[in-house]
Amino acid sequence: MTTEQYQEAVDWLFVQAPNYQSDGEKAYKPGLDNITKLCDFFDNPQEKIKCIHIGGTNGKGSSSNMLASVLQDSGYKVGLYNSPHLIDFTERIKVNGRNCDKEFVFNFIQKLKGLPEDILPSFFEFTTIIAFEYFYQQQVDFAIIEVGLGGRLDSTNIIKPLVSAITNVQLDHQNILGDTIEQIAFEKAGIIKNNTPIIFGDENEVVKNIIIEKSIQENALFIDATLLKTDLKSDLKGNYQAKNIKVVLALIDELRKLNVNVSNQNIENGLLNVHKNTGFIGRWFEFSQNPLTICDTGHNQAGLEQVFAQLNSIDKHKHVILGFVVDKKIDEVMSLLPENSEFYFAKPSIHRGRHPKDYEDMLINAKIFYKIFDSVQEAYLSAKQQSTNEEMIFIGGSNFVVGEFLEKNLEFSE
Repeated sequence: MTTEQYQEAVDWLFVQAPNYQSDGEKAYKPGLDNITKLCDFFDNPQEKIKCIHIGGTNGKGSSSNMLASVLQDSGYKVGLYNSPHLIDFTERIKVNGRNCDKEFVFNFIQKLKGLPEDILPSFFEFTTIIAFEYFYQQQVDFAIIEVGLGGRLDSTNIIKPLVSAITNVQLDHQNILGDTIEQIAFEKAGIIKNNTPIIFGDENEVVKNIIIEKSIQENALFIDATLLKTDLKSDLKGNYQAKNIKVVLALIDELRKLNVNVSNQNIENGLLNVHKNTGFIGRWFEFSQNPLTICDTGHNQAGLEQVFAQLNSIDKHKHVILGFVVDKKIDEVMSLLPENSEFYFAKPSIHRGRHPKDYEDMLINAKIFYKIFDSVQEAYLSAKQQSTNEEMIFIGGSNFVVGEFLEKNLEFSE
């Protein structure tokens, strides 16, 4: 298999099945019928692996990577399924920090081309079965499965996990999951399984009560991670990680009850070596120090509030590069923008990328100093030229902005 053949196969996957990364709402296929048929066709690999299910509006990627790092430090072979990818498709599926083998992806896509006509998967369903089969073939000790979108109708919800977690519930993807926090909480609660412990990491009482009610219905032990006290730190530096750490500790407590051997030293080491152990990037990721350059994939209102609050706590003049997709509520972002900053708005290169000229009236009304660019890279090069080593650069607003920036500027070794 050549690099070209691999890329052609992945391109086929993107073209054949609508995917949320480029197509947005129309790519979302709620329900488990397709994934059930798909898994049946491949003899249900998800039933042959031990899974841990992690959902939530924000923090599920960080939490799943921290948990993977701790389990790896404990000597286990760990599969990790995250989305979306920032640079290469294989980032979505990892075993002990190594991206899924491209040869495996290529060969499995050839099998997918031969599916019966009555199975019409979405891109995410295709990707999910690839992950299940890869983890089964790799004989992982545990597979940590991150929910794609929502929970109840998400294709990952076909698994029967050892333990589940919901990090938090915030307003996001309202066009799909519902307009209210209660509706979204109902969708997230859909991952709660009968007699399966559920960890919850949100202090919102309204949401908590919905999760508790569902856990009672399912006879599932409810564990409130917010009650935990800990001084443990992670190499994932966002201030918001303190809450995610509590979710991870609660997950480990439940796994220990199942005779999973994790020492306190494993926990400490694992939390401090997430980047090294899992290759996880994009969450308050320090790209460089001179000038300090940070990127973060926070993109909904709650995520951006936390990220911008952390930016405001840094006493430096800031060059802030932002870009959005077409369904982003730009007015919400305008009210949150960090202080002491000049802004560089750019269009993400994906199909759903929104050009800043489309919302320039909001930029004018916000009374900020801004420039507009046709690409993220142009914005970054301009910000780099304008900044001194005493100032800082921030890149964010969307997974796609961060992915585009890293693809252009970060050297990855194969």
